[in-house]
Amino acid sequence: MALSFIILVLCYRLVANAVLFLCVNCVGIFHLWMTEHALRISNQKREEFSAMRSQKEIKKYQQEQLLLSVLPRYIAMELKTEVIKRLSKPEAHEGNVHNFHSLYIRQHKDVSILYADIVGFTKLASTCSPEELVVVLNKLFGRFDDIAKKNECLRIKILGDCYYCVSGLPDPIPNHARNCVQMGLEMCTAINKLREATGVEISMRVGVHSGNVLCGVIGLQKWQYDVWSHDVTLANHMESGGLPGRVHITEETLQHLNGVYQVEDADGGSRDPLLKGRKTYLVIDPHNRSSLTRRFNQANTPASSESRPRASVRMSQYLQSWQTIHPFADLSNPEATCSKQPVIPTSAVVSQLSAEGPPAQNSPSSLVVNNGVRGSLDTLDAAGKRAKKLNWLTLFFNDLSLEKQFRLSETTDLHQSMSCMALVFVTLFTVQMLISERNFEMAVSYGATFPVLVLLLSIVFTGYLERWRSKMPWSVQWIPGLSRGVSTRAALRVLVVSLCVLITLLMAVLNFVFIPGNNCTSISTNRTELEALKLYTVPYYLYCCLLAMLGVVVFVRTCMSVKALLLTLAVVVYLVLFLYIYAPRSNCLVDLLYNGTKPGVLKEPKIMAGVWLFMFYSICLILTRQDELGCRVEFLLEHCFQSEREEMETMENVNKLLLQNVLPLHVACFFMGKTIRNQDLYSTSCDCVCVMFASVPQFKEFYSESSANRDGLECLRFLNEIISDFDELLSKPKFSSVEKIKTIGSTYMAAAGLNKTASGEERKETEMSYSHVRCMLEFAIALMSKLELINTHSFNSFKLRIGINHGPVIAGVIGALKPQYDIWGNSVNVASRMDSTGVLDKIQVTEETAQVVQSLGYSVTLRGVVNVKGKGELTTYFINTD
Repeated sequence: MALSFIILVLCYRLVANAVLFLCVNCVGIFHLWMTEHALRISNQKREEFSAMRSQKEIKKYQQEQLLLSVLPRYIAMELKTEVIKRLSKPEAHEGNVHNFHSLYIRQHKDVSILYADIVGFTKLASTCSPEELVVVLNKLFGRFDDIAKKNECLRIKILGDCYYCVSGLPDPIPNHARNCVQMGLEMCTAINKLREATGVEISMRVGVHSGNVLCGVIGLQKWQYDVWSHDVTLANHMESGGLPGRVHITEETLQHLNGVYQVEDADGGSRDPLLKGRKTYLVIDPHNRSSLTRRFNQANTPASSESRPRASVRMSQYLQSWQTIHPFADLSNPEATCSKQPVIPTSAVVSQLSAEGPPAQNSPSSLVVNNGVRGSLDTLDAAGKRAKKLNWLTLFFNDLSLEKQFRLSETTDLHQSMSCMALVFVTLFTVQMLISERNFEMAVSYGATFPVLVLLLSIVFTGYLERWRSKMPWSVQWIPGLSRGVSTRAALRVLVVSLCVLITLLMAVLNFVFIPGNNCTSISTNRTELEALKLYTVPYYLYCCLLAMLGVVVFVRTCMSVKALLLTLAVVVYLVLFLYIYAPRSNCLVDLLYNGTKPGVLKEPKIMAGVWLFMFYSICLILTRQDELGCRVEFLLEHCFQSEREEMETMENVNKLLLQNVLPLHVACFFMGKTIRNQDLYSTSCDCVCVMFASVPQFKEFYSESSANRDGLECLRFLNEIISDFDELLSKPKFSSVEKIKTIGSTYMAAAGLNKTASGEERKETEMSYSHVRCMLEFAIALMSKLELINTHSFNSFKLRIGINHGPVIAGVIGALKPQYDIWGNSVNVASRMDSTGVLDKIQVTEETAQVVQSLGYSVTLRGVVNVKGKGELTTYFINTD
């Protein structure tokens, strides 16, 4: 009977050992799975963000390059800073609506201005198809841009077939005059070679003058870098008063050349009245001095072969030998590739966080967009914002606001940790049932704590009822939100976790108090009575305590300070119980096992209990610290990612806003979508476009340069107000189809009908032209009203002179280093002539446009026959705007 009882007890102990072993391994596996799962999710987020950041960096790089291709860097920086200020403090700018608009103009002295015109190009363009015209223009001006770059000249603008640039901008250059003259000579040489090879009768007429300029952008939309001054006007007249194939310079430019080039008198006053009384000179090209006259005579020799193709075809064939430089070709910089970057290792992040110095700039996740990063226009110091460090001892964030965000952040997977803790609780109950007497105290203790644990489990699992929430009675629909409330509210979460842990820690040792054996020392000589006390259960309660302490670490995402406090409280209580209060039981167990002899230190239950408790306490603290560090690093990475994502989106929106003020939106989108293998020229034919030129001729008399108006700067400030007020009209919905093309001095150029829509393709051509003409006419009338309002506030009497025409146009982007969107065609030329031959405070149109205007309900007045340059005599009309 006694033997069978001993075997039964031994079996119970073996089963208890197995249950303990299984539970400890389950806790270890669960902790490993939680940490590995969190690491996998963190790595996945890093990879997703790395890919997103790469795409956004490349897109931002493209947008910035697109902006820098149109504007100089310092202007782009000023505009971008102003946009960021307006976005960050919109109310501050709204309160200053009566102040002047921002003026982005600087004065530069000692520069040289070059104007160049292709003589004979108008006749050539009339024989070109739209695609051929854009290709020819891009080839020619792309070649000129290349020459300008080589000679340190900055191309300002392209006006039809007129090309002008400045040397000495934006940074001063001592040999600016020599640069412009050399560029003019190379342009003439390039056109001469083209003429000799193709027989096309075109040549280059170049004018150069040295002086001072005001440069920058005016208006609110479609910014184009431009220059203004009397010296700029003089350079323009130097071109018109020059000779084909020659570089025409003023005396001021000659003085800056210091005798580098030989010159001859030009008598420019005989060809341009503005040059009368001025000494002008023609530069002799040192490389083509002997053959200049012969080449010019060859150009005037008619082609003898009747089988030769038309001039535009010969020109296109020859230009194919020139290097093709596509507009915005650098947007697809091969260096700006989204290479697959390795995932940031946690150790590297931790070392960066805990380091005293700033974070490394060459992190493995950074993009290889050297130009985009090094030359970025961003004004935000993102690197400084990411320098959030941890205290090496407490792991607290040095930034108190960040520490508060971390502690109040939502904790996920709490129900899984609670489930694992419930497994520990059940294991404690099973082990104690196997090795202890089934007494009333055990039944009461587990009967009281088990429902509480079930209630806590039910609370954290109520989130799974969310899908059936709509089918629940209204009075209990709050139940599914309990789990969410515990996860998001830090105080409630700490309360639930602490209650669950305290129950488990308590039940690990509570029943040890109720088992007999407190007076074992009085019967230590009676072996039979000692065996009846079942003192072999003492080590199992120690194992239960160790298991309960190990269960604390399953709450991976709970704050380390809470877990450390609970562990410290538990180990202090356990040490007091095993080493002091119930130490006699350990002594009696030693007497029972070793028959009164003194065992070694490693076999002393009381000493080993202290050792095991301290070891598990240390291990649990290490695991807790490791989990805390992982959670904080993950939180910090997510915080950095979110901050960087917001910064990227902000800068992307700023760049988009700037681009819309530089190019039409559909044109910018066309180039933003380009790849290296898809760099075609942008050109499109529009059949029904209404073009308007609105000029303020009186501004030429108004403009003056003196110390009182800061050498013309204040005059340009007033022009900027006029153009900006005109641009503000474009934001009205009824003028959505009007696209500003550019400003030419004090002339405002716009067109309606350039952006094709799906609905527009289905409409009849007459309906489209009528709607575009109506929109442009209303816009012209609005411009006149706006100028009258400006006159009222400024006590001026400026009047607009407007010319409108409609018909087919060619729209495209040309130029290599500074691409420019423009429109060409006979309709554009006629609209320009309607303005130049018009009358102040009148809108002049052609006979065809007048018929359309009359059909729209407006009345017109016949002006008569007007001699238009290049078109002969045209019958024109004035639109009655009263």
